[in-house]
Amino acid sequence: MSVQEETNLSGSSGTRPGDTAQPRSKAIHLERVTDHPLNAETPLKALTTPVTPTDLFYVRCNFAIPDIDTGKWRLTVDGAVEESLVVSMEELHQLPQRTIVVTLECAGNGRKQMRPVPKGTPWDLGAVSTASFTGVSLRDLLKRVQLADDVCEVLFRGADGGELDDGRTISFERSLPLDAALQPDVLLAWAMNDEPLTREHGAPLRVVVPGWYGMASVKWLTAIHLLTEPFEGYFQTERYVYRQKQGTPDGTPVTKARVRSIIASPNDGAELPIAPVEIKGTAWSGHGPVTRVEVSTDGGTSWTDADLGTPASEYAAAPWRYEWLPSASGTYRLLSRATDAAGNRQPMEQVWNAKGYGNNMVQRVEVHVTE
Repeated sequence: MSVQEETNLSGSSGTRPGDTAQPRSKAIHLERVTDHPLNAETPLKALTTPVTPTDLFYVRCNFAIPDIDTGKWRLTVDGAVEESLVVSMEELHQLPQRTIVVTLECAGNGRKQMRPVPKGTPWDLGAVSTASFTGVSLRDLLKRVQLADDVCEVLFRGADGGELDDGRTISFERSLPLDAALQPDVLLAWAMNDEPLTREHGAPLRVVVPGWYGMASVKWLTAIHLLTEPFEGYFQTERYVYRQKQGTPDGTPVTKARVRSIIASPNDGAELPIAPVEIKGTAWSGHGPVTRVEVSTDGGTSWTDADLGTPASEYAAAPWRYEWLPSASGTYRLLSRATDAAGNRQPMEQVWNAKGYGNNMVQRVEVHVTE
């Protein structure tokens, strides 16, 4: 079976066992970045809606998508607990359910914009999407096991894994500090946009960590391990850490998403008439709500506040729009920059690092206006 058939990324209506028929976006589709493993970006024009359709939600894989027999699947909770726990999906459904709308962004989003381009998946700007996730609070599940007094982290293990370049064979594993893991809106989610999770998005169960870059939201979850010492696995201490970043100690973990805005329309290279133009996009931050989006139509010489809309939740990106009337024909460079409640504002220039993480510099969109 080809990757195209496996993941149904072209916008067709076919499904695989375990998937459900969902409305498909006919006009646009995911933009492939790599085939093996599968990685694909959300087209920027799809970011103008409060919730991204599932078939347009970006796909991030470090390894091949695992085949999981959902009927036999179980979740193990063990480690520094009084007694280990093994639960089925049916048992999870008996816990209090909650639904939240969350914007998730890959930590490498925008890597391709850096100069020089760091090694890693060559993401442009579409490794970000927003969806409604339904599941149970991790905190509610952990109430069923007695944690040791010295637990400091919660480790999540996915069913995906493979061999590294150095010959090591590993699974995808990431941990959260205990205080972060016990936030009530850290979810173990089985549904996305009111439908069961699809294979590429982590079925049958995934973690959703609002505000953090996507590597924390482990997919294809099989085990939760309570730790009394910090986790030092590959994806914790070798990947998803900052290296050679000015002002940041080497090895600093990648955690919360940095403030960012995206111009979703018009697209880069668009041909526009001398007529009113609606510039619109989305903005988000893992450090608090976005409080301001500014737009420049002259390459950053002057800035004007955009109209900032209301996000779908406290964890979701906020829509914004700006009405612009070009004064003459010519080439214009459009920019947008966001500021969050913590006072963080997007930088005008990149802050380079060796792995290309957390690049939130201001986006440039060039348009051509003709009479």
